[in-house]
Amino acid sequence: MEKYLINPNQKLSAISRDIYGTFSEHLGRCIYEGVFVGEDSPIPNVNGMRKDVVEALKEAGLPVLRWPGGCFADEYHWKDGIGPRASRKKMINTHWGGVIEDNSFGTHEFFELCRQIGCEAYVTGNVGSGSVQEMSEWVEYMTFDGVSPMADLRKENGSEKPWKLKYFGVGNENWGCGGSMSAEFYADQFRRYATYVRIYDRKNRVMKIACGPNGSDYNWTDVLMARAGRMMDGLSLHYYTVTGDWGHKGKALEFTDEEYYTCLEKSYYMDELIRCHDAVMTRYDPKKRVGLIVDEWGTWHDVEEGTNPGFLYQQNAMRDAIVAGLNLNIFNKHSDRVKMANIAQTINVLQSVALTDGEQMLLTPTYYVFKLFRDHQDSTLLGSYLTTKKLGERLPQLVESASEKEDGTIVSTVVNTSLTESAEILCQIADSKVKGVTAEILSGDPHDHNSFENKNAVFSKPFDGAEATADGFKATIPPCSVVKFLVERA
Repeated sequence: MEKYLINPNQKLSAISRDIYGTFSEHLGRCIYEGVFVGEDSPIPNVNGMRKDVVEALKEAGLPVLRWPGGCFADEYHWKDGIGPRASRKKMINTHWGGVIEDNSFGTHEFFELCRQIGCEAYVTGNVGSGSVQEMSEWVEYMTFDGVSPMADLRKENGSEKPWKLKYFGVGNENWGCGGSMSAEFYADQFRRYATYVRIYDRKNRVMKIACGPNGSDYNWTDVLMARAGRMMDGLSLHYYTVTGDWGHKGKALEFTDEEYYTCLEKSYYMDELIRCHDAVMTRYDPKKRVGLIVDEWGTWHDVEEGTNPGFLYQQNAMRDAIVAGLNLNIFNKHSDRVKMANIAQTINVLQSVALTDGEQMLLTPTYYVFKLFRDHQDSTLLGSYLTTKKLGERLPQLVESASEKEDGTIVSTVVNTSLTESAEILCQIADSKVKGVTAEILSGDPHDHNSFENKNAVFSKPFDGAEATADGFKATIPPCSVVKFLVERA
């Protein structure tokens, strides 16, 4: 039996709700067909936004949405996406499939989507092919409540009042698709561009996010923190879990047991990445003012057969749900530095929380993990430790995090990565008398997934395998599962 210790007296850091964000790029069917169908669509919508998708995202408690990219951000010119839709410029989406982008989903539509979901907005600006003036005017257009050319233009286009913009990304992957820049060059560009990302209202302070490293590029983090750390509120990190290599990533539904464990081993590398980047950042920012923003993460498999290779459409199985649970527990554990994260992506692209096919929509196993973890949002991370064995070089069988809600409820999420072995745990909560415990589980064969022929093959359900003890609980956690425990104390 594994021993699980939770210490409510050891309050470590606030778990930002924004850790549970998603990312929507103009890529494949993420925006068009995924969230936006237009007001004239036979698919039920409100102001062009799919009602089924919006309701699902609200139910999961989506706190923040990143847009418009991604690589697309550094070729996106925002003025092409405002005004009457019939007169908006069309362009070729050179990064993703070479399709025509008609810009019918632009700034106003994005903020309308955020309004319907009830989430914060994270907008990424164009450094790669855009100008300082273009970026500065966009921020003015979105946030200035006064008399100015951009504020007047926004009003002409139907929005009298500015929107609340919580996060603004100054470029995306500028080491690659965002301009192939060196760390030194981008650091200087960030300082230049960020100077003109004006804060027009102190009550609506825009947090400036710098483009951070690709995976383990610790030099990039060092250079950015040294040269521009004082001007940023956050530094992004991108890391994708690829089972094979970038030429042959592996299939979403067809994989061996060995490939299952390889995938999880690579995913758990996120913990090392965060620890090492945090160490570099702490040399310059010991008080951890600058947040680490993991705004692209998740599994990247080969596209489904018969689909456009540039659309990055992949199915989503229980294996992906385990990846999601691993990462969200890791982010919780590092919530002193990780202040936001955005899984890639929201709908129909990469590790999505939902898939659509015409009027149909299904929720993926990953969606149910986000819903299970919702209770951690804005809770306080507690000191915790769980004994467990290793499966391979670095992958633990059990990965957990624990937090305390404002009402004193203890939230614990535990992932069992083993394909074959259950795990018995005995949890003790320090200085606590327990009144009761409830639990919810997502489990199954790692290949299990939801399809349009069977939308409810995988979903979370109440878990009766937890039993309260005088000072905690005990449970037997099945293989390949994610479990949430809610503990009520006297």
